[in-house]
Amino acid sequence: MLAPEPFFEPRGTPFSEYHRIKALVELGYHIDLVTYPIGQDVSLPNLRIIRCHGLPFVRHVPVGPSFVKVGLDVQLAIAAIRLVRSTRYVAIHSHEEAGILGAWMARRLRIPHLYDMHSSLPQQLGNFSYSRSRLVCHLFERAERAMIDGSRVVITICQELQDTAKALGAGERAVLIENVMGGDVETAVPVAVRERWQIPATVPLVLYTGTFEPYQGLELLYAAAARLRVRHPTARILIVGGNAEQVGKARATAERDRLPVVFTGRRPPREIPAFIEACDILVSPRSAGTNTPLKIYSYLRSGRPIVATDRRTHTQVLEPGTALLTPAEPDAFAHAIGYLIERPDERAKLAAAAGELSERKYSRERYVAKTREAYARLLGVEATAGRVLPTPPPTAASSLSSPAPRSTSPS
Repeated sequence: MLAPEPFFEPRGTPFSEYHRIKALVELGYHIDLVTYPIGQDVSLPNLRIIRCHGLPFVRHVPVGPSFVKVGLDVQLAIAAIRLVRSTRYVAIHSHEEAGILGAWMARRLRIPHLYDMHSSLPQQLGNFSYSRSRLVCHLFERAERAMIDGSRVVITICQELQDTAKALGAGERAVLIENVMGGDVETAVPVAVRERWQIPATVPLVLYTGTFEPYQGLELLYAAAARLRVRHPTARILIVGGNAEQVGKARATAERDRLPVVFTGRRPPREIPAFIEACDILVSPRSAGTNTPLKIYSYLRSGRPIVATDRRTHTQVLEPGTALLTPAEPDAFAHAIGYLIERPDERAKLAAAAGELSERKYSRERYVAKTREAYARLLGVEATAGRVLPTPPPTAASSLSSPAPRSTSPS
């Protein structure tokens, strides 16, 4: 498995990779994960983490396209090529842009390739304002098509990506597996959230969790907070996430504008359930992109009502009556939050409907079943319910022998 991300780090794609691996090892597969030298090890049975060499002075990888990722992807490719020269595998499973390398290696080794499509590469250029060059966009489009064409199976994580993959020729090879497990990685721990951040028990509390990237819509949330303060002066918005520099800038702006916002910075995934338990309303103000935020699936089963922007990123999952959907406009977003603050019965109704939707369409059982089916297609075996699919033990490939790269076992 090729994962061109810091693994593990608490953000979108690494969360998705973690849960994909967890489902696969439960189904009986053994995985060698080739990934960046940055991130924390995780302990899962049948998983070996192999980290490529790093770059001088690089200790952090930004979200989205970057020159740092290009350099690390070269190192990842070197590690992966060395590995397949000394070990025979039954398949290659690639995430994000590593699908280019994975498809090429799989073709050379004459084994099947699975491309895990977490996003559309051309769309990333716009989401992260990386480049408006037509040449760069064209190269990203060609790369995306090559990854899909070079895959026996393409996993997509939302309906929009499923439609994109099929439009690019994936057809029945595309399998939609939503990121229903969200950010659940470790056993939840109790945290006295309101006490720690000095928020009285009687104060209405709104929660945002996630990164501070521009597409997340935090500017919309800040503008809505200014309007909410007028109608509900005691309400607070708790914002969980962001690195120290991002939080410092946001806090300075919030203090200047006297916004009713409390920043916690990035918190361990095991603490997030306690934050959700402490709040009254959950928000997702995303303003760009079409991928569904991972947090939406956790929000659905949280027992709390959701306020989200009325965009494809949300509506491809949220059904009518399971959340309040508003235009991506501050007045409308603030009004929806205020409406739920004033109506406890409506909050309970929305939360119950969201929980029913989660159980019906986005359960863990369905996630594992879809993963089993994707691998049945990949390896050409029968996907019998409950069956553990066998994977042959790796054997030396003497004709391609060379030293294996530096590796670390799971901690």
